[in-house]
Amino acid sequence: MAILRVRDLAKAYGGVKALAGVSLDVAAGEIVALIGPNGAGKTTFFNVLNGQLAPDSGEVLLDGASLVGRAPHRVARLGVGRTFQVAATFGSMTARENVQVALLQYYERTGSWLYENAARLYLEYADKILALVGVAGHADAACASLAYGELKRVELGMALAQRPRLLLMDEPTAGMAPEERGALMTLAAELARSENIAVLFTEHDMDVVFGFAQRVVALHLGEVIAEGPPDLVRSNPRLREVYLGDA
Repeated sequence: MAILRVRDLAKAYGGVKALAGVSLDVAAGEIVALIGPNGAGKTTFFNVLNGQLAPDSGEVLLDGASLVGRAPHRVARLGVGRTFQVAATFGSMTARENVQVALLQYYERTGSWLYENAARLYLEYADKILALVGVAGHADAACASLAYGELKRVELGMALAQRPRLLLMDEPTAGMAPEERGALMTLAAELARSENIAVLFTEHDMDVVFGFAQRVVALHLGEVIAEGPPDLVRSNPRLREVYLGDA
């Protein structure tokens, strides 16, 4: 059953159509890749899904609840998590503190924790999340000192602290070594299954896309030009022409 339903989503910047009637579904526990060349509309699509941009028209439903018109923090509280192409963490804070901040934002919505010793809150829970994403040994390390692959895992832990039903991963392996890419995506796939999270990710590395996605959706100039299982999409002549470089 689809937890994310997008119908006829449109967004234009002046005369340029970034999204031109995009529709797709993602089921709980499914991992779907959204691909396309630069300018295809992938980032705009993600920014509409998590409330950073308002669409010109169309519908976005998360488990039946409309996300259109909601601020990003309200979209997050409905169950949409996101990681970014450049890992978004607080460099001067430890890995544990970064996850604690995410937990506080989710569980202490009144902001009353600002007047308490926040460092004492959710310690065990934060450590469990760090263990889940494979960086428990770096809990006390400042994020600025971590290797990039470790930083990506901390960011994933921060997203998981929000208990997402839909996880958006924007270029999750960008800047990572080849062996780190596979490890991170294996973790994401395992979490999708074990936590029943719908995962939608963008990626330029085709080995990652075709190695880990259960389904692939290809965009070109704001339109879906191919969708289906990886092998079927890989052989799509239109996709090969506009994205993979075949004549």
